[in-house]
Amino acid sequence: MSNPGVTDAADRKSLSQFDMIIDVRSPAEFAEDHIPGAVNLPVLDNEERAIVGTIYVQESRFLARRVGAAKVASNISHHLDTALSDKAAGFRPLVYCWRGGQRSNSMALVLAQVGWRTIVLEGGYKTYRRAVQKRLYEGDLGLQLVLLEGGTGCGKTAILKQAASRGAQVVDLEALAMHRGSLFGALSGIAQPSQKWFESSLMAAFDKFDPGRPVLVEAESSKIGNRTLPPALWHAMNKAPRIEIAAPLETRASYLLDAYPEIVASRPLLEAALSRLEVYPGRKRLESWRQMAEAGEFLALIQQVVQNHYDPSYARSSRRDERSKLATIALSSLDETSQGDAAREILAIVDRNHTNFIA
Repeated sequence: MSNPGVTDAADRKSLSQFDMIIDVRSPAEFAEDHIPGAVNLPVLDNEERAIVGTIYVQESRFLARRVGAAKVASNISHHLDTALSDKAAGFRPLVYCWRGGQRSNSMALVLAQVGWRTIVLEGGYKTYRRAVQKRLYEGDLGLQLVLLEGGTGCGKTAILKQAASRGAQVVDLEALAMHRGSLFGALSGIAQPSQKWFESSLMAAFDKFDPGRPVLVEAESSKIGNRTLPPALWHAMNKAPRIEIAAPLETRASYLLDAYPEIVASRPLLEAALSRLEVYPGRKRLESWRQMAEAGEFLALIQQVVQNHYDPSYARSSRRDERSKLATIALSSLDETSQGDAAREILAIVDRNHTNFIA
């Protein structure tokens, strides 16, 4: 039997050497952020952690440690009988908690005594978080991005998925932010991730890419819903070349109606979405849109919102944009076949221009 080892390496290559990354923090801590791929095996659950903390503050440190130790021992026993019951003798886990202190060491000591080659992440989650911040806040992203831009409703996200299926390196910012980035983007009923988990997901995606090949990403503002693009990513996007997707207004409005069925399903959600417009549409226009919704004229409503709100904003930003534009791809249809054709053209454009913008 042996004691657990220690490491302070939290990079993807180092972490990939372990059979399992075990996060022993409470489920609430884990939900806010964790090392991607980690398994949550808490030594204290949310309620137990609160109970021990209350005892520590209101009664004594000794009593808190005694009560906590009993709960930790019980939970570790449960994990050995369940999540870890099928692990072989050569199992090599990495264990971490908030700071690499009592919680992770309690679990790691037991696992090491079982005979598993157990390692504790020194500094715990905070060591990992510093690595994320260094990559996304302090340095260069180290990737060459190519932006896919275009007016609202031109199918950029779907086209990126088509490009990914054809071998392109693609990061779907809206999927990671759990927000579709437009007026109706938050209507799916799914809460956005925390900012920290958004950043962890971004770094995990970036770590999988070959830095020698371009990465396609949809042009976005600095925020997607309530999530903010970290500085290294935003800087890389601000100097990235662009490919524009263009489609007729009527086609885009029809595409949006199909993509956002909740617009038709819920008047309160539609009303809430219209209230979030950055530029107030004016009382008369807003009342006109409400009447369209009441009459079920959703296609006309969406067309007007795009024409009067999104398209002018996009035109203004495009005129000011000094980033190089590689091409404009004009689509008359936004069906799956047309999206696939656009994806193939994008890959060809990127391939032709690769040597011009790779650092």
